[in-house]
Amino acid sequence: MRINARGSKLEVTDAIRDYINKKIAKLDKYFENPDEYTANVLIKTIGNSQTVEVTIPIRKVILRAEESSDDLYKSIDLVSEKLERQIRKNKTRLLNKKGQETIFMFTLSNDEKEEEETGVIKKRKQVDMKPMSEEEAILQLNLIGHDFFLFEDMDTNMPAVVYKRKDGNYGVIEMK
Repeated sequence: MRINARGSKLEVTDAIRDYINKKIAKLDKYFENPDEYTANVLIKTIGNSQTVEVTIPIRKVILRAEESSDDLYKSIDLVSEKLERQIRKNKTRLLNKKGQETIFMFTLSNDEKEEEETGVIKKRKQVDMKPMSEEEAILQLNLIGHDFFLFEDMDTNMPAVVYKRKDGNYGVIEMK
């Protein structure tokens, strides 16, 4: 796998680059043709916190993980482990319905331990969406205490999602 590492407010030294390459290269075993893919690694320093964000665009899906700690190398270890867990946990979802062809040539040998399927749908809701502004949607989000809120944008008359970001701010996902 090709690895594109860059730093934000931090210079990526050869030692850091080598460590990232070593850790992310462990994911190659899950791909039939790992050279076709590029892992984009962003390293950010915020105060004493070292954040490592890895994004791997693969055909119809995007693998993404982000981890923070006070030690850069620990953050790299954590994000690498998180990506591997994502792949292993979601391998059945990533497989095509036929089970023969995969979305991104995902491979696991038969001797590797199967992880339990978690995260099944337990509840389904139907909601009436009334047109509202983003500010009103944020208010609703805070009132219900969830991490996201689906609403109809009054300016576009299209569904949109407002969500709470880790940094305490908000984001909006709009439909095209």
